[in-house]
Amino acid sequence: MTESRPTHGGTAPNPVNAEGVVKGSVQLIHAVGMHARPAVKLVKLAKRFQCQIAMRVVDGVGWVDAKSLTKVMATRAARSSIIELEARGADASAAVAALVTLIAQDFPEDGP
Repeated sequence: MTESRPTHGGTAPNPVNAEGVVKGSVQLIHAVGMHARPAVKLVKLAKRFQCQIAMRVVDGVGWVDAKSLTKVMATRAARSSIIELEARGADASAAVAALVTLIAQDFPEDGP
């Protein structure tokens, strides 16, 4: 599988790999980074899915549970950071696609 470079709008989820993992990445464009409001929206959306979802900031500390508000906020992702997502489970592709879209659209008010 080839790795695609993230763009402003993010990358579409990659097909499920041999380990059953779906991956995606997106650039965080929110003016102040991953503070409380966007973190709450991300976690709220992640919790809608049954699959396991992990996220990390490229060049950051490591993978965290995307369904944990404290862990997502602890990433301290700054504006222009690249966020990578990995999901495992039945609805993994839908989860990664929805989260990439949420971040790429800068956490719209009418979103989750």
